[in-house]
Amino acid sequence: MNKYGSRFFATLFALLMLCTTSIASAERNPIELTSGTGAHLDLLMQDEFPSATKCAMCHQKVFWEWASSNHAYASVSPMFHKFEQAVNSLTDGTMGTFCTRCHQQVGTQKGEPRELPLWDRSIVAREGITCITCHRVNAQFGKVNGERHINPGTIYDPVYNTGGGGGNFPEVIDNKEEYRISDTPGEPGTPIHGGVSVFDQIGTSEFCVSCHQVKVNLGIKLEVVWEQYRDSPAFRKGVTCQDCHMGKVPGEAKGYDKWPTAIVNGRVVGDLDKKHSNHAFYGPGYPIAHPGIFPFNPRALRWSIKEWLTFDYRAAWGDADWEEKLKRGEVDSPEFPDTWIDPEDRLWARHIVKQNQKLLVDKKLDRKAVMENGSRIDGPFFDGDTPEAGKPLNVRFRVTNVDEGHNLPSGSLGAQPEIWMNVAVLDPDGERIFESGYVDSYGDMADIHSLDVAAGKVAYDEQLVNFQTKFLTTNIKGTDREMYLPVNFDVDQKPFLRPSAVPTSVQNHPPLVRMEGRSIPPLGWRDAKYRVPAEKMTKKGTYKILARMRSRAEPLYFMKFVGATQDMERSINEWMLDIHPYAVEFEVK
Repeated sequence: MNKYGSRFFATLFALLMLCTTSIASAERNPIELTSGTGAHLDLLMQDEFPSATKCAMCHQKVFWEWASSNHAYASVSPMFHKFEQAVNSLTDGTMGTFCTRCHQQVGTQKGEPRELPLWDRSIVAREGITCITCHRVNAQFGKVNGERHINPGTIYDPVYNTGGGGGNFPEVIDNKEEYRISDTPGEPGTPIHGGVSVFDQIGTSEFCVSCHQVKVNLGIKLEVVWEQYRDSPAFRKGVTCQDCHMGKVPGEAKGYDKWPTAIVNGRVVGDLDKKHSNHAFYGPGYPIAHPGIFPFNPRALRWSIKEWLTFDYRAAWGDADWEEKLKRGEVDSPEFPDTWIDPEDRLWARHIVKQNQKLLVDKKLDRKAVMENGSRIDGPFFDGDTPEAGKPLNVRFRVTNVDEGHNLPSGSLGAQPEIWMNVAVLDPDGERIFESGYVDSYGDMADIHSLDVAAGKVAYDEQLVNFQTKFLTTNIKGTDREMYLPVNFDVDQKPFLRPSAVPTSVQNHPPLVRMEGRSIPPLGWRDAKYRVPAEKMTKKGTYKILARMRSRAEPLYFMKFVGATQDMERSINEWMLDIHPYAVEFEVK
């Protein structure tokens, strides 16, 4: 047996032991840094911008919640990078760090160049909205487009939080040997921050405004969550962003879970019934990055981002049964990249991928809960006479935004996000005689942006109900045109951003660029109306009507516009969510 064969079975045994321990157990056990990070442990401890891996040693539950969150995803998102590169290209680089100062705030403050590739950035910059992005801030700030100042300091410097400061923290400091901790460089024990100071704004909605209300060049509001929230019933009731997005129930202000402040070397710090803010930050977004790169998993740091991108997670690489068949010559051997020639490495990589995919499954469940807790579909309602054969069928559904905090959908306007109705009617023989909200071969809705519609391969969806807000630009002919990005049109049709000749305050929007809002305000509703032609209603009997809303983070036409890869397009469709799917039977006389 060669060295790879012996190592293979040793690793296989180790993995079988590991598989008996769930991700949840990581909440109770100190995180183990990999050899890759352990080699740089001393250096990381001296870093003035500590990584989340340091905080994870005592805050396991918070860490694993955050690891699959949109905050952790902010820096590694492939769509963010494609979007950011497109905007900077269209503006000849004049946007600078406008985008990265929120998505990679630590990296921006460290002085990392905007164009620096993700794999060349520091670990803490790749963590996106990481622990210190919030807990090393102590200055009141309520402006949009903000670049908060993160107080530099090593792991040993104080952090900032709500709720009376340190709680049981002084007891830990006073009993260093008992807790096996160190608050001073050079001391033995688990390194911890040297204090906890009160900063109450971190628990208010005003803390979120700097990155969740964004106005780009020319005055276009790209991110509008704060604006919608400020005018909402939730704001008037005193319900905060945290109450819905960090509480017990995704998307609803129904209190908070209980969990101790920290678990230090197996010892509980603080009361077991202490209020726990969930750092999953419930929301509708979802990741499409390689599952070896995201969620953030310290064990994955043993390989670089470049190396992970060469690991074919969609294939059977690292699967124990497949690897055994490969060893026996029962399956053809792929041409492995140098990084993945060793079967032991492939086994470990697969184990990490499976861990991360488990976290992503949980994230999808939270995402579905957020969307369904914040919306409702009523119907079908048949307008006019009782449905009859040979007559057109007029039917409607009422979509209600039951969320009190912001519009449905909210977040970024223009290119994203997508929420639309998908309704189909089946005749008594089960034949689909009508559908609206269908997608083409690329996954796009059959609207003016569909390549299949333009090619005549798919019929234009004339009754489409889409709640996505659209950017409209005025062409030189004076007509409006939907555009993917808030840009003007020059006479040569090259999109670019340019200073306005007219004050935007005069029109309350930039000249030649405006937005057509289609989202539903808090506690508002909109009817989705459909008409099935009489020539389709030819049979008497029991019909079935199927309804659902569909949610997707990015339109395919927009992804193509910014140069997304085919795997990114595939992933965006794999994560598409069906909201409130149901079917109703009705009689046609």
